[in-house]
Amino acid sequence: MTDQWTTEGGRDAETAEVTPTLPRDRQAPADEPGMRPSWVSDRPAGQGDRAPAVDGFAKAAWQTEPVADPQWAYEIVIVSFHSRGQLEQMLADLPADLPVVIIDNAKGADKVHELVADRPNGRYLDSGGGKGFAKAANMGIRSSAYEYVILGNPDSRPTVEIIEALVDDLREDPSLVTSAATMKGHDGKPELGNGGWEPTPRRVLLHVLGAHKVAPSSALFARPTPGKAMEPDWLTGACMAVRRQTFLDLGAFDETFYVYNEDMALGRAIREAGLRQRLRTDLLVPHGAGGSGAAKTWMLQMRGASMIRYMRKHNAPGRVNAMRSLLVAGYAGRTMLSRARGRTSTAQEHAAYIKGLLVGPPKP
Repeated sequence: MTDQWTTEGGRDAETAEVTPTLPRDRQAPADEPGMRPSWVSDRPAGQGDRAPAVDGFAKAAWQTEPVADPQWAYEIVIVSFHSRGQLEQMLADLPADLPVVIIDNAKGADKVHELVADRPNGRYLDSGGGKGFAKAANMGIRSSAYEYVILGNPDSRPTVEIIEALVDDLREDPSLVTSAATMKGHDGKPELGNGGWEPTPRRVLLHVLGAHKVAPSSALFARPTPGKAMEPDWLTGACMAVRRQTFLDLGAFDETFYVYNEDMALGRAIREAGLRQRLRTDLLVPHGAGGSGAAKTWMLQMRGASMIRYMRKHNAPGRVNAMRSLLVAGYAGRTMLSRARGRTSTAQEHAAYIKGLLVGPPKP
């Protein structure tokens, strides 16, 4: 997930040689011998023994070991935390047979398993709750039977055409690990936080000064111009195609990040391996219709804490302290300005980010 100056962009929720895929009219139908769809079971849903656990978490009662539907080359992976309303809207616009797995971080509180019960290629995984984004997403990706996976946010609205364009990028370039669409807000403009660059004192200073508004590639976070190439160091996973085996070979998402900065860590791992990622500035996906069920101040404190954790992993203490001081000063100024303008909720969010920078993550 991303960390950014405002709360508009990024995610708010809580791989291997390419094998060519035949066009759908040349693929074997799912009912031919050996082509058992993943939803086939000997018992009705909810009856019989539960399927084996994946990484310690139980799968849905009706789900056997995942089997790829040969009509699709990918599976959508969605982490949900009290996100049923958003998931209903997202899935309503996608084909009923499109493979999708929902990893539930809310312990079944909003019954999101019901959303995939009637989808022939739908899966539901109960994380047990409280696992964070990185761990839950890894759970869905590790258990997938597909060569490619699509990371999606519940409040994103991708089309099949955009998803397949991202997958085509991976098919055509074996050095690509990820290809991400550009997320746009309610105003139709690209969001701040579609990716970004490694934190450095210079970039942090330009970030707090708001330099990204005039020089989009100068600071910490990316706000692309539609159709204009941009090469950030990392990409947000709100709508991102991933070469699954390579992702796993690189270590998957760093699970020391509960939420936020796991995407920044993945971008670093990709670069250090001499591999590539691509931001598609010509493919815009609506985003930000809701987010997760967690309070914004909780998420902003976690965002600040995750940023400091990342900085500490890759920088000397003195450099970390310098960057943290710049961020605290910048957000303190924004907090005071928001209060003066009567924007109390925004001021509280900035203050929560500062708290994360200084004292660490909030209590669960």
